[in-house]
Amino acid sequence: MKIPAIPGFGQASFEKYLKNTGWLMMGKIFSMLVGFIIARYLGPGSFGDLSFAESFTFIFAAVSTLGLDSFIVREILNEPEHRDEILGTAFWMRAAVSLLIVPLPILIYSLYHNASTTPGTSLTLIIALLSAVSLFRSFNVIDSYFQSQIYSKPVVQVQNICLLISSIVKIGLIYYQMPVLYFAMALLFDSIILAIGLSIIYHKKNLHFSNWTFNWLRAKSLLNQSWPLIITAVMISIYMKIDAVMLKQLGSEEVGIYSAAAKISESWYFIPVAIVTSVFPAIIQARRDDLFRYQKRLQNLYDLLVGISLPVAFFVSFFANDIIHLFYGHKFEGAGPMLTIHIWSGIFVFLGSASSQYLLAEGFTYIAFIRTSVGALINVALNIWLIPLYGGVGASIATLIAYIFATFSLLFIGRTRKQGILMLKSLFLISLIQKFPRK
Repeated sequence: MKIPAIPGFGQASFEKYLKNTGWLMMGKIFSMLVGFIIARYLGPGSFGDLSFAESFTFIFAAVSTLGLDSFIVREILNEPEHRDEILGTAFWMRAAVSLLIVPLPILIYSLYHNASTTPGTSLTLIIALLSAVSLFRSFNVIDSYFQSQIYSKPVVQVQNICLLISSIVKIGLIYYQMPVLYFAMALLFDSIILAIGLSIIYHKKNLHFSNWTFNWLRAKSLLNQSWPLIITAVMISIYMKIDAVMLKQLGSEEVGIYSAAAKISESWYFIPVAIVTSVFPAIIQARRDDLFRYQKRLQNLYDLLVGISLPVAFFVSFFANDIIHLFYGHKFEGAGPMLTIHIWSGIFVFLGSASSQYLLAEGFTYIAFIRTSVGALINVALNIWLIPLYGGVGASIATLIAYIFATFSLLFIGRTRKQGILMLKSLFLISLIQKFPRK
């Protein structure tokens, strides 16, 4: 029995993509379940502290990626003979910026803490540990190389092994009833073992770090292309994580309850990333060879992502309270209404992931910056207004509205309006209906 392909992407290639995504999905689901157990063990207060620290450091870590991941794929596809120069330059750029970024969240939080009356010594240490994660994520350039080769199997295997090791460590921490600080150490450990795993598989392909070179002209070229994406990544991190940071004013427990709902809602966001990453080379190829097929592939991709996210949004919003009680128990009472609202953001995250690749393929990095800036500004403004009134429910509303505006801001720009219409056709199932033959 053959696996049905995404229309327009080919049977054999899609079977490979689906198998790799399936293995990654299994690992992510297992890790997600362990995450639920951790939240239940820590309780709203400690889980809120950990979630705040993750969100706070995530915003700074967005800068350290330099927006290079997709550009590395494109550069290697266009200049395979310069692979070592591209990888070496990107790696050292990311590592250097990470070293500069690491102290910032520690310093900023320390200044804030010194001006407040809330005890936070352990929270400062948690932030310090999580700030170091971005340094080890510099090795993700190896993942970008394998993406360029459409060879994600070894990366998925390494990710799953790391997820398994990480989960065992975290279950051990729960068994020995360790405090929240040790879970921050575990998150740093996750990034270290993944960096080691990526390094091992890179060397197994008879490729070596010693061949990597740094080229100032290449670095300048990459930065000239990616600087809008750097700011875009920061804006994305703001409108994805600012809610948990701003909720801290209401206390750690409110952050913990909201983060419990958001954790379920966001637990499957890796699916569109996996799918879009897999088909991106095929989309780039279609753009080069056949513009009609290029548009068709984009429409099919939007249809697929809506077809996945829409039924899940209906199901989760209907059973939100039951899902919260199942995974977290009664300590997180109040997370149900937040989940009912927050889960609908997933539809627009899915469409946004796909349309972001379209913007990259077309070279519209400045438009990507505009739309994420719009989303971030709307989210911050709505959080300022809604959090004091409704707490975590207000943050959920702000997040949903921000995602909607960010995703469909393409409708208001002439060059991208057609893509906005394609996404609307998928959202309202128009393109799906048009595929059925008329009698």
